[in-house]
Amino acid sequence: MPDLRQSKSGSVAEPTHARHENGSFTVTDAPAKIEIPADLKPNDGRFGAGPSKIRPEALTALAANQTGYLGTSHRQATVKNVVGKVRAGLTQLFDLPDGYEVVLGNGGATAFWDIATFNLIRERSQHLSFGEFSSKFAAAAKAAPFLQDPSVVKSEPGTHPLPQAEQGIDVYALTHNETSTGVMMPIKRVQGADADALVLVDATSGAGGLPVDINEADVYYFSPQKCFASDGGLWLGLFSPKAIERVAQIKESGRWIPTSYDLTTAIDNSRLDQTYNTPALVTLWLLADQLEWMNSNGGLEFTTSRTADSAQRLYTWAEKTEYTSPYVADPDKRSNVIGTIDFADGVDAAAIAKTLRANGIVDTEPYRKLGRNQLRIAMFPAIDPADVEALTACIDYVVARLS
Repeated sequence: MPDLRQSKSGSVAEPTHARHENGSFTVTDAPAKIEIPADLKPNDGRFGAGPSKIRPEALTALAANQTGYLGTSHRQATVKNVVGKVRAGLTQLFDLPDGYEVVLGNGGATAFWDIATFNLIRERSQHLSFGEFSSKFAAAAKAAPFLQDPSVVKSEPGTHPLPQAEQGIDVYALTHNETSTGVMMPIKRVQGADADALVLVDATSGAGGLPVDINEADVYYFSPQKCFASDGGLWLGLFSPKAIERVAQIKESGRWIPTSYDLTTAIDNSRLDQTYNTPALVTLWLLADQLEWMNSNGGLEFTTSRTADSAQRLYTWAEKTEYTSPYVADPDKRSNVIGTIDFADGVDAAAIAKTLRANGIVDTEPYRKLGRNQLRIAMFPAIDPADVEALTACIDYVVARLS
C-alpha cells in the first residue's frame, strides 16, 4: 500500500488511519477543515451526474447575446433558429441515417417514458432493468391500463442483462447508460424479434459521450443536462421512419392521448423548429452551443475519445489504489461517462465527498438509493480528463488526512 501520509505535493501529514489484519482501513469523520493545495485541485471542480458542468465559454456567449434572445417569442426566428441549430447539430453529431428525424418536446426523459406508453407501445413491451432509472420505464408501462403487462429482464446493479426475443413484443426498451450505477451497455437490435418491433433506447446520460450506431435504434432519446452541458426540462429523440410510422398508426387507432404527450404534435412542431408550448430558452441556447463545440472539434469521435480518456484515468487509479475499486466488476460494462468507485471498509466516502465539497470540488456523492460506500463521478465530454486525474489526487490527499 502507498504511504498515505505522503501527499502528491510532497508534504507529510501525521498518520490518520490504521490498516487492520483483515485488510480494512479505519478512517473516521472528516476533521473540521482540510485544505487541499491549489496546485492539486482540478481547474473546474464540477463532477455532478446532472445537471452537469456547463462550459464557461457557453455562459459567456449566452450573456453576450441575452438581449437579442432571452425574453423573445419562441414562435419567432430568434428562438426557432436556435431549435433549428439543435436539430441540425444532432443530425451531424450522430450522422443520422436517411429518414431519421430529430424530435423534441418539453418535460425531460422522465416524461418521455409516459409519452412512449401512449404513442409507441402498441400492446406489449420488454424492458431491461438493471438500476434505478432503467426500471422506471417498465413501471410506467405496467401502470398503463391500455397495455399488457411488460416483460422485464433483470440483472443485479453493477451489471446489465441482454434483451431476449419474444413473440408479441412490439417495443424493446434498452438503456445505454445506467446513471445510478455507472453501467453502460452496447446498443444492438434484438435478433429474432418480430419484424415490426421497435428498439427504444434511454440514452439520457450516454448520448453524446458513448459510441452508438443509430441504425441499431428506432428512438434514441435523452435530456440535455448530461453530456450536452445544458439544463433539464427538454426531451430529444432521434426517430426512425418506422418509429414515426408507429406513432401515426397508434394515433389513427383512436387511443386517447393527452395533447401535451401526443407525439404527432411534437413531430409536427419539431419540423417547424419549435415546441408545442414554451421551452426553456436558456436550455436550448446552451444545448446548441455545446453541439457546435462538439461538432467543430470532431463530432462523436472527439467526444467519445475524451470520455474514454477520463474513464481510463479514473479506473486505472481505482484499480491501483489499495483502498478503492471500481464498483462495476466487468471492465467492458464500466461506463465512460459515469464512474462509480467503491471504498474499503473504514474509509468513509461520505466524509471524502464532504471534504471535497468544502474545497469547491462538488457532486461526487453516490446515488442515494444504491446505498454503497462509494463516490460517483461524471466524465461527460465538457469535463476535462486532466480534471478527472486531478480529482483522484485530491481524493488521495484527503484520505491521507482524515482522522
